[in-house]
Amino acid sequence: MMNEMWQQFFSLRRDKPRTLQLQIRQHLIDAISNGLIRPNEPLPASRALAKELNVARNTIIAAYKELEFDGYINAQERRGYFVNEITYEQLSGAGPSNTTEVEPNWLDRLITKNPSTKVNIAYPADWKKQPYTFTVGQLDSSLIPFYEWREVVRHSSTVPEIKKWNNDHVDTDDPTLVKQIQSKVLPKRGIWANKNQILITAGSQNAIYILASLLVNQDTKVGIEDPGYPDVRSILSLKTGKIEPIAVDKEGVIVDNIDPSCDLIYTTPSHQYPTGVTMSMDRRKQLLEHAHENDVVIIEDDYEAEINFLEKPHPSLKSLDEHNNVIYVGSFSKAFAPGLRLGYLVAPEGFITEARALRRLMMRHVPANNQRSVSLFIALGHYHNMFAKIQKTNKERWNLINEKIKNEPLLSCTPTLGGSTFWIKIPESIDSKLLCKELFKKGVVLRPGHASFFSSNHPKNYLHLGYSAINTGKINRGMGLLINQIKLMLA
Repeated sequence: MMNEMWQQFFSLRRDKPRTLQLQIRQHLIDAISNGLIRPNEPLPASRALAKELNVARNTIIAAYKELEFDGYINAQERRGYFVNEITYEQLSGAGPSNTTEVEPNWLDRLITKNPSTKVNIAYPADWKKQPYTFTVGQLDSSLIPFYEWREVVRHSSTVPEIKKWNNDHVDTDDPTLVKQIQSKVLPKRGIWANKNQILITAGSQNAIYILASLLVNQDTKVGIEDPGYPDVRSILSLKTGKIEPIAVDKEGVIVDNIDPSCDLIYTTPSHQYPTGVTMSMDRRKQLLEHAHENDVVIIEDDYEAEINFLEKPHPSLKSLDEHNNVIYVGSFSKAFAPGLRLGYLVAPEGFITEARALRRLMMRHVPANNQRSVSLFIALGHYHNMFAKIQKTNKERWNLINEKIKNEPLLSCTPTLGGSTFWIKIPESIDSKLLCKELFKKGVVLRPGHASFFSSNHPKNYLHLGYSAINTGKINRGMGLLINQIKLMLA
């Protein structure tokens, strides 16, 4: 029987996508890293370990061989395998363990920006374990096309494909992905662009950081929606102190409220973040006229443009722009693959040249294997098929939540035409932060609206409720818990 100390290292799962050999290797590496297996202790014999774990002996032998090849263990003749002493010291942190790090003096002297102090959107770390997840920007696992993703990833991992993407592409993008964006993604938004007007980015946020780095300095005045996307506000505030809030109503940003001296305007016209309103056609034309008359650059973040299920989507600002004042930001990560972090910019060629050069200094290019996989995902029709499924599911969920709000006097919201969220107003006497804290104890995950407001003197009675991650069958119960908790706090 194997020593009980060894038994604690292994918890194998037959239902995991990782092979048993890979699981065994990972468990042993973790044990070495944590200092639980020392260089003078022999690893169990392959036959004994295989019997104890109920796996084939060849599985153990293969795992040991891989660990030896990677330098984690050494084979000693007639004695078996032992942990590599040098590797052990590197991984386990052997040496003084009670050292206290002293903050260097240069921290305060040289760090001129403090992004860690900015207001961020956050959920509790264990939000996925809760039954009623009204989170924003996440996706219900039942909507993820696992087989389709596996197909394209498997194809991009074939030897011929690896040869295509394995090299350092310096500052270039995968031409097949650029072609798919040109021919199958942008035309849906009425945009026609050549390859030199497109840049692949690590999501829309990376795109906006590139834009801010090139277009914004300490004297640049930028107009942003209020309420709006807090991360964009934080990015811009690292570049300039001249940020002007622009109020939003049921038609989108109120153009008459824009300071004429603004150099740049950031907007989310398809589904305004966080209110979800769709900018009207009249308002779009008015905003474009303002930009032309005042020589203003518009950053159009086409957030959730694909998820409009109540009426035909309005054309993008970029497609309506006759004077090249709009820079378009698109993303594959926001709606159909939140963890992918892949997006793109569409702008004049001269700007893309500079943006590409800047991206090269930051990260050279987005991982080429991911670009190739997404290109194939779009080419095979999976991209548009997935959105058809998301639209159908989201419409059903939208109807359930909208009906609850309509029938509950304690709740109200801005009318929306789709998307994946509701911007809900609750009684003024209730702080939504406290409400969300109490609801989390009951398994309901909700986001208070505080972070979305520009001013510190903001309303505290707004909730940003998402319905892209919650199971449809749990919506009524989750909404019931929300309403009951509000009533308890009003009592």
